[in-house]
Amino acid sequence: MRVDFNLPKRFNITYTGTDSKEHEVVMIHRALLGAIERFFAILIEHCSGNFPVWLAPTQVTVLPVSSGQVRYAERIQGKLLAHGIRSMLDNGASTIGYRIRQSEVQKVPYMAICGKREAKMNGLSVRKHGIGDIGFLTVRELVKKIRSESV
Repeated sequence: MRVDFNLPKRFNITYTGTDSKEHEVVMIHRALLGAIERFFAILIEHCSGNFPVWLAPTQVTVLPVSSGQVRYAERIQGKLLAHGIRSMLDNGASTIGYRIRQSEVQKVPYMAICGKREAKMNGLSVRKHGIGDIGFLTVRELVKKIRSESV
């Protein structure tokens, strides 16, 4: 709800009170969302851009350690997408540390790191935004974790 003193003054709206005098009107607006832009601005400000995993545009960034793991990372991303997880593959030429930092700055909730060890063991080293390393997980475990946070 919002109190509006401006519109009644603008339209010169008054009412006659029980004291037989004219009084200024105060309007009360009720809108569930108001302008959708205002709703999103409030949401972004409230979360400081750290959206919960269910709302984040990209839920997981898949990061191959080197060019040798790109194919494995592509398979991982395909599996995540097949499970309905919004993911992005970042196989840029920069270092893994830089790409992790970029995901942190972009406030992506999870980072799935794919190196030689992860490919050999058919899993991922997973990092959570703002927390850091949360350990080795399979794709199924990561999907389960994301879905449990989305309830």
